Amino acid sequence: MMVKQTGAESYDGSQIQVLEGLEPVRKRPGMYIGSTGYDGLHHLIKEIADNSIDEAIAGYGSRVDVVILADGGMQITDDGRGIPVDKHPKTGLSTLETVLTVLHAGGKFGGGGYKVSSGLHGVGSSVVNALSTHMIAEVVQKGELHRIEFKTGATVAPLKKVGKTNRPTGTQITFYPDSSIFKETIEFDYKWVVSYLRHQAYLTKGVFTSVLDERTGERQSFYFEGGIKSYVKNLNIGKDVLADDIFYVERQVEDSMIEVAVQYNDTYAELVKPFANNVLTPDGGTHLIGFRAAMTRVINDYARKNSLLKEKEDNLGGDDIREGLTAVILVKLPDPQFEGQTKNKLGNPEVRRYVEQVMNEYFAYYLEENPDVAKKIVSKALLAARARKAARAARDNVLRKGALDGMGLPGKLWDCSSKSPDDSEIYIVEGNSAAGSAKEGRDNKTQAILPLRGKVLNTERARLDKMFANKEIVAMIQAFGVGIGDAFDINGLRYHKIIIMTDADVDGSHIATLLLTFLYRYMKEVVEGGFVYLAKPPLYSINRGQKKTYAYDESERDRILAEIIAEKKERGATINAAEDVMKQAGVTVGRFKGLGEMDADQLWDTTMNPENRVLIKVKVEDAERADAVFTKLMGDEVSLRKSFIQAGAKKIDLEELDI
Repeated sequence: MMVKQTGAESYDGSQIQVLEGLEPVRKRPGMYIGSTGYDGLHHLIKEIADNSIDEAIAGYGSRVDVVILADGGMQITDDGRGIPVDKHPKTGLSTLETVLTVLHAGGKFGGGGYKVSSGLHGVGSSVVNALSTHMIAEVVQKGELHRIEFKTGATVAPLKKVGKTNRPTGTQITFYPDSSIFKETIEFDYKWVVSYLRHQAYLTKGVFTSVLDERTGERQSFYFEGGIKSYVKNLNIGKDVLADDIFYVERQVEDSMIEVAVQYNDTYAELVKPFANNVLTPDGGTHLIGFRAAMTRVINDYARKNSLLKEKEDNLGGDDIREGLTAVILVKLPDPQFEGQTKNKLGNPEVRRYVEQVMNEYFAYYLEENPDVAKKIVSKALLAARARKAARAARDNVLRKGALDGMGLPGKLWDCSSKSPDDSEIYIVEGNSAAGSAKEGRDNKTQAILPLRGKVLNTERARLDKMFANKEIVAMIQAFGVGIGDAFDINGLRYHKIIIMTDADVDGSHIATLLLTFLYRYMKEVVEGGFVYLAKPPLYSINRGQKKTYAYDESERDRILAEIIAEKKERGATINAAEDVMKQAGVTVGRFKGLGEMDADQLWDTTMNPENRVLIKVKVEDAERADAVFTKLMGDEVSLRKSFIQAGAKKIDLEELDI
């Protein structure tokens, strides 16, 4: 359990450093929170809650409670030390007011407030204040409640000692986002908050986090005594692990803390989550480099020492060793050097040495003490190395030289004439009949057509050597131009819209899922770059004489028929039901069974014409969630897939999956 420090060094106004004023925030909010859409709105929560997490990381707090208020506000409470309420030596204001009204004022500068923090720039609280119509801050210290109130960043009720209270020491911030700033939405997403707090509980061992949504009554709480060990266990749900035991180490090196958890599964993908001071660094950095170097060295050394690698065999490569690896790396350091405001990559050079040192020593101990697990890891890496060689041979044998570098195109591809990727799009079409209509109806200047026959290989459980034996997979690799495996290069992408066009039925959704699995597992950068789309063909055609209207689902069909009824009533007709419309007004409703039923003009009008078509952009907002979805849908664990389908049987389509 997280134990609060009581005898810690003093925490007062002298430790709060002031760098500049607040005025620019409302003028250019995107500079401070990234956007003023959904992501920017939820970034406000993170800015406040991260401060509470920092208190827990430092050992001064043990819980963070979030409430989505029924009136649209957000309330975040912690049991840390409480933001100081004494007079700040530089501003002359109370320290609490300084923190909430002055940009770059916080305990993260100067080294006095926090030894380790997730916030880098210290702009959080004041930015949230500036972008809120109303903010209330309450601090409890020594049994007394202090309160201050703001509107659009300006103080409207000065700091006041309200009186005695039984509430624990800590800080409570309540804020209401400004709809004139966040024009897209000011409605908080309960699922986002749940995901954020779950991750913070994983990363801050022993901290309790909770969320209550007053709008619906939903609530969840999280507490993981195992910390990142619990995180790794969760990441491997639905996968067969090589051993139930999870390698875990936590060691201090100089002024930094290194924490790593590792477990292997029998899949072919690597899933490593690197964090620095609880901030996910998706582009890696020095901590990830040190981890990978140590893993490669330790496993090769063990394999040599125990004669698992033959004398003449080459060392195992890093890619082979990381096949099926699930790991969480968490480093905590006093002065993190992130690359850019987005904090996507850690740059501290000393951290590589720290992580290597810890892993070289303790993972080597782990392998020596667990020889059965060690042999399984080495055996899996050896299989991966052999499969990689087989894949390379298959690539050379199946495709002519240069084909995977975009120099050769599949014979069944009907390419577009444009050579500009920005202007070019490729339709991956199920079935020869639909592909024929698409070819005839397309704009051949910008639209390429690649027909697929039947259901493609399930690549969730296939290595590259098996994929090179599948003609449909090979055709896509050739057509896209990015290569695959160690030859992958996103710069070779020939089309900046890859559009999956399948029938609007269960089989069509299955084929689309198989294609998405291939793209996500083996061409993830294509998906993450926003180049993949799902075409949404209509289900119904509604014909009124010469006028045709298309409906994409039942509700849209019913809405169109209701509009026709309303029109007829305005003209004096006594029509009250869809059946009457069809009998009396000559309206016919047809249902498409598949793309193959549409002629070229219909397919162009409904699904391919940029002015009329409906495309769903595939986004990976949470790669961890996407990984879990693909494991459930395409993996070997039948019970997980069954539970997933039963839970969402009425809405299980690709749009609802939100991946």
